[in-house]
Amino acid sequence: MSFEIVGKLLRKYPTESKSDKFQAREFVIEVVNGNSQYPEFVKFQLTQERCGLLDSYNEGTDIKVHFDLRGREWQGKYFTNLNCWRIEQASTEGAGSTAAATAPAPPVQRTAPKSTPPPVSEDGFPTLADAPLKAADTDDLPF
Repeated sequence: MSFEIVGKLLRKYPTESKSDKFQAREFVIEVVNGNSQYPEFVKFQLTQERCGLLDSYNEGTDIKVHFDLRGREWQGKYFTNLNCWRIEQASTEGAGSTAAATAPAPPVQRTAPKSTPPPVSEDGFPTLADAPLKAADTDDLPF
C-alpha cells in the first residue's frame, strides 16, 4: 500500500551506516493540514541506494513524498516507519496539502431531503443511519 503527501522539506539528516550492509537517512517535512491551525511535522526514512534521493532538494523546498508503511516487532516492541521510495518537486497548486490518499474524506450527508420525511424502521422510529450528524460525530480522532 503506497501513499503520497506534499509538504515543505524542513530538515535533512546525514546518511547513517547502521551496519556494513545497511544505511538509512531520515528527513522531516512540514505539512499544513487545512483542518488544523497547527502544522504537522512528519519524519520519513530512506534506505540503501535511495538515501541519495534527497541530495538535490534544499531545506524549505516543497516536495511530494511517495512512501509506504513498514512495521516490525523486536523484543516485544513494535516499530513503524514511513519508508520513502520516491521524492519529486511539488507542483505549486498542491504545495502544503496532503494528497487524496491521505486527506480525510468530506463528511457524508446522511439526512433525507427536507421535502421527504426520514425513513422509519418497522417499529415506527427513524433509522440511525439517516440521523443528522453532529460536529462531534465527524471527528474521527480519539482525543
